[in-house]
Amino acid sequence: MQSLRSLFDGKTTVALFVDGPNVLREEFDVDLDDVRSVAEDLGQLSVARLYLDEHATPGLIQAAEARGFEVTITSGDVDVKLAVDATEFALTDDIDVLAVASRDTDFKPVLEKAARNGVRTVAVAPGEYGRSDALRNAAHDAFVVEE
Repeated sequence: MQSLRSLFDGKTTVALFVDGPNVLREEFDVDLDDVRSVAEDLGQLSVARLYLDEHATPGLIQAAEARGFEVTITSGDVDVKLAVDATEFALTDDIDVLAVASRDTDFKPVLEKAARNGVRTVAVAPGEYGRSDALRNAAHDAFVVEE
């Protein structure tokens, strides 16, 4: 894989939003450090948020925080909270890149709205089998986190 740094300069600001229930599945065997590394390769990370549901274990929450993630716990499905937060962030904060790590096509409108407002978008897939063609096609760039 070519270096992501060759695509972006060091002054690029990046916001990373991670759909925990869809990325941290046992069958994908994805490490949060690898997801964060993809975003850091895009530029200066201004925010890294991991969204989890109320069933998240204290150990997972603690591990995510230790890796520099701001953890948001939702009651029920995390999609709505993540979508609203990511869209709001892309429209109101001064970022260059919005990276969404998920395999869920519910985030396609988020990427499209950010792109229409001048924010470069990146879809981060949790492994080859976790890739969403809809997200990949909606984003400016797409990357797969390998095991």
